Amino acid sequence: MTHQPAPTGRDRAWYEIRFQGQLGAHWAARFDGMTLTPLDDGTSVLHGYVTDQAALHGLLRQLGDLGITLLSLHQQESEIPTPTTEPGD
Repeated sequence: MTHQPAPTGRDRAWYEIRFQGQLGAHWAARFDGMTLTPLDDGTSVLHGYVTDQAALHGLLRQLGDLGITLLSLHQQESEIPTPTTEPGD
């Protein structure tokens, strides 16, 4: 068994995850402090910091368990205050 080092501040990254459909605001608590924003085009954006790759995989697994259709996943260089619709939406 190998020992995994504890996550450091450098392991944290800001992610924006866009998916088809909309979840009620009460679902945000399930996603560890991330912000859940429904968009006018019928999609939603989940954005915030993720501690490490294992946490990211866990988050994606939760979305999959809910039957969510993932549209995009972007790691951002820095915090993005609010999601925007993409051109052509």
